[in-house]
Amino acid sequence: MDITLSSLETEHTALLYQKMATEIASGSGQMPFSRYMEMALYEPGMGYYSAGAHKLGIGGDFTTAPELSPLFGAAIVSTLLPVLEALKAKGLPAQILEFGAGTGKLAQSILKRLHDLGFALDRYQIIEISPDLTQRQQKRLGSISAELGLTTECQWLSALPEQFKGVMIANEVIDAIPCDAIVYQDGFWHWQNVCLHEGQLTWQTGAPVPQDLLPEPLRVDSYSEGYVSELHLQANSWLRQIAKQLDMGLFLTFDYGFPESEYYHPQRIEGTLMAHHRHHAIQDPFYLPGLCDITTHVEWSQIARNALDENADDVYLTNQAAYLLDAGIGEIALESADPSNPEVFLPISNALQKLLSEAEMGELFKAFAFSKNLHKLLPGYSLEDLPGLRGRNRL
Repeated sequence: MDITLSSLETEHTALLYQKMATEIASGSGQMPFSRYMEMALYEPGMGYYSAGAHKLGIGGDFTTAPELSPLFGAAIVSTLLPVLEALKAKGLPAQILEFGAGTGKLAQSILKRLHDLGFALDRYQIIEISPDLTQRQQKRLGSISAELGLTTECQWLSALPEQFKGVMIANEVIDAIPCDAIVYQDGFWHWQNVCLHEGQLTWQTGAPVPQDLLPEPLRVDSYSEGYVSELHLQANSWLRQIAKQLDMGLFLTFDYGFPESEYYHPQRIEGTLMAHHRHHAIQDPFYLPGLCDITTHVEWSQIARNALDENADDVYLTNQAAYLLDAGIGEIALESADPSNPEVFLPISNALQKLLSEAEMGELFKAFAFSKNLHKLLPGYSLEDLPGLRGRNRL
């Protein structure tokens, strides 16, 4: 792929490469892939999410559902509103906490939809690790608050609150949590580490992976020599911490991935690691460190087990299309514009097609949710009674 870099971009990736090379040399000559991914994405001032580059939208490296259409956030409100209303009825703050809020477009569309429905949200909190994106969020939410005359308090947090009561949401966050790479060789699973060879970052097979870290399919199923995949130790730890800190309410997230039977299918021999740069998908995760996004698909089965281990009442998983249709995105689209006016409605229809089509985001992207102690708030409700969460649990 021929990508022309500016002098600043060339210097940026060279500086991060040198820092990685120094750390590899000062250690055992290799580093865990999870450490490489952490540096590539989050190294202060150098990583992809911490260096101030424009990342989202048409001019960035990828486009997310909230960037495609405000209808995505408006539909989510169908699920959130019964929980928020119940919190307020109990005398508790009606609050939302969003992880990794990107440009703030999801928050903006949620706040506007709640305002249009006449609901006064007390607090919208964001945990964001990117200084650049934090500034963009603050500007966007400041503008929408002034425009609509909102009384909602917007806060940016550096840590997860304890005993949180409310709604937690995340869109395309889990896929960017550093993972470990593994490879099947000589009858055992081994870590795939990162080393330097002739001045280039490349793979190096490491020690065998302890059996207790392997998911059941990797312990009991048969795999071909050289099969590669990922372990999501940090993502699972992150989810457990969220489930532990959510005292009462709902967690809802959207991301691309599979349950473990599909994730670790014997035919998925090359794993799911991928890099993205300027809307190009790149197979090599070592390409332009610090300038490329690095992601991995989410393995939803263990994510769900982690929530249940931390006393979640129930878990829910379905594809994005089924979720959005049940949440009423079609009806909201008809509210927003007259379909007999093609000049106005055609862009809305095109965005819906991308969100819902099996060939676009509709099938690969999943909606995952879990609840805790909602029975105290919503008598007669279960998780799957909430709009958007009705349907067959696919775990």
